[in-house]
Amino acid sequence: MKRITWFLLFCLFTFLPLHADEGMWTLYNLDSLVYKQMVSEGFQLSYDDLYRGDKSLKEACVNFSGYCSGVVVSPDGLVFTNHHCGFSAINKHSTVEHDYMRNGFYAKTFADELPNENMFVSFMKDQQDVTARLLPLLKEKSNDEASTIIDSIANVMTDSIKKIDSTLHVDIDPFYEGNKYYATTYQDFRDVRLVFTVPKSMGKFGGETDNWMWPRQTCDFSVFRIYADPKTNGPADYSKDNVPYHPKRWAEVSLDGYRDGDFAMTVGYPGSTSRYLSSYGIEEMRNGENTTRIQVRDKKLAILRKYMAKDDKTRIQYEDAFAHSSNYWKNSIGMNKCIDSIGLIRQKQEYEARIQQWLKEKKDTMEKEHADYDAIDVDFDKLKELYAKRFEAYRALHYWNESFWRNTEFFTRAIKINSSMTPKGPEDNPNKQYLEFDDNSDKWNIELDKELTTAMLRNYAEQVPERYQPDVVKTVKKKFDGDYRRYVDWLYKKSKLMKKGHKFYFNKKNHIKDPGVALGIDLMACYGAIGIEIAPLLDSVQTEEKKLCAARLRMEQDLPHYSDANFTMRLSYGQVRDVMIGGKPSGYYTTAESIVEKMKQADKNEEYFAEPIMHELMSSKDFGKYQDKATGKMQLCFITNNDITGGNSGSPMFDGKGRLIGLAFDGNWDSLASDILFDKVLARCIGVDVRYMLYLMDKWGHADRLIKEVLPSR
Repeated sequence: MKRITWFLLFCLFTFLPLHADEGMWTLYNLDSLVYKQMVSEGFQLSYDDLYRGDKSLKEACVNFSGYCSGVVVSPDGLVFTNHHCGFSAINKHSTVEHDYMRNGFYAKTFADELPNENMFVSFMKDQQDVTARLLPLLKEKSNDEASTIIDSIANVMTDSIKKIDSTLHVDIDPFYEGNKYYATTYQDFRDVRLVFTVPKSMGKFGGETDNWMWPRQTCDFSVFRIYADPKTNGPADYSKDNVPYHPKRWAEVSLDGYRDGDFAMTVGYPGSTSRYLSSYGIEEMRNGENTTRIQVRDKKLAILRKYMAKDDKTRIQYEDAFAHSSNYWKNSIGMNKCIDSIGLIRQKQEYEARIQQWLKEKKDTMEKEHADYDAIDVDFDKLKELYAKRFEAYRALHYWNESFWRNTEFFTRAIKINSSMTPKGPEDNPNKQYLEFDDNSDKWNIELDKELTTAMLRNYAEQVPERYQPDVVKTVKKKFDGDYRRYVDWLYKKSKLMKKGHKFYFNKKNHIKDPGVALGIDLMACYGAIGIEIAPLLDSVQTEEKKLCAARLRMEQDLPHYSDANFTMRLSYGQVRDVMIGGKPSGYYTTAESIVEKMKQADKNEEYFAEPIMHELMSSKDFGKYQDKATGKMQLCFITNNDITGGNSGSPMFDGKGRLIGLAFDGNWDSLASDILFDKVLARCIGVDVRYMLYLMDKWGHADRLIKEVLPSR
């Protein structure tokens, strides 16, 4: 670039008024222009303080169990994350007698902290660009071949790093649609224990009514602790002898709050965005994925809701499944509305027309310079044709996943017995080997399971073209006069899949005749047939999408670009900032008064229910040190114009000094298309104020030992 162009870009980044700073930036190679912009907006840490070394801020930020984010807040390994991130663990520990979901939980001593099977936190230790090493090996390879090569190199790098530190491992992930690859070194701690949670009435206050909405009053947090080997302070499998982990860096918790326009930053693990996706891909997502999810989950959630309202046991059994299902059901509704309301597909088409024109203009120049024009020469007609060709099968695949995969217990067993179960019995005598399901009868309700199985089979048959239907649909029509409930009643009666302790022996072969096992074979055959139709198109679609991303990066090479989210550590920054709702400013925080007003509406909306003690606590006239000094209010939640998506839940929200001011837990309704196109005017990140969290830990939980641990000098 010419010197004057650099100067103009610097001015553009530095002197613009307050705005939404779009981006999910990798920390290890943070663009200098981005860092300068952060500093201009109030960021006060050096780059080394942010990223480099054992005491950098990144060392306090964790991947929470592979689906959320979290932050270490004490020298004894205490971790803050969202309530909805801890939801499954809280639910698994809950019984009718000890309903931690409804009543909350506080471990008064280290010995009372509850271990969690298969939970972990992961620290990112290092990251490097391995593109130059990988791309020559991946040239002209299929997706499956490329995955094998990448896994092999990751294994080699892991073996190498383990010689230095046996607790580390390396993952390699694609960035920029596979135009780059980064290798990331992680350290996983596998002993993570539940320490504190507020009642569900507060941790999920507002339920689906308020989900993805602003204003919010949800106290969406839970507290866990990392445990380590007592000799090494390193990762270890669960043991009663493990001790609290002592990190070299933890986040300082601030009681100073924030003001309108203040710098705000999140560091977390955003899961997946598709901002480089073509207009054809967005159209497929809208009509083939989101619309399908909405249609199926409308029916599923209605059935779950009906049975969960009947008794506490069923509620506890299914509230985790309900929460997970309802979250992205509403997300899909909001995303489709945003796609339509802002004309997102049309906007993408117009942008692609600009890329096409640029490619035409640059072709001769790049070929003369011997540049790799083929790597960016997108065939838009081919891309359109490929998406059109696979649409019906793509839609059917999503109906299959929504209807049958991990939906009812019966479907789960029917599929598992035909795919992923490990045989029991003597290894040296196949004739005595068998398959047997563990007894989990306390985890499901048989009548709910039957009704949901019936509804899913019937709905799939009604929504999916005949060529993508399993043979069971014909069976129901011919032998049961199209009566799916009669078929399901027969199925549950005749099949041994749900029978406690039943052994399916391989040598007898008659297990294949079991109608439940046969249904699983039928469903897997259906899935395979759909996959066979889609598979030949996958590599071709990915190739053209990769070229499209590369063309955009080349066309805008003078500007910073971030890669789509892929559950690697990312930084997002912006300002505390309200949003216009109905033509009026919404305010950038909510108060105790606002939650009390909603609590009073519980007779009209049960999702605003809260226990009397919560009414009392939130109606206090004096919130002490947790009350904001400038506004005089107890501030509950706040919004920033930071970038956020799924996986960011639980991400620490820092002020300009790197102090913790809250946890990100949601986006707003108008931001739901931001996974595809970030809206700089409307997109918001919603966070729970750390002072709100500490107030309930203190005044409701009486968790004095935790308060002293987090605020040792106060």
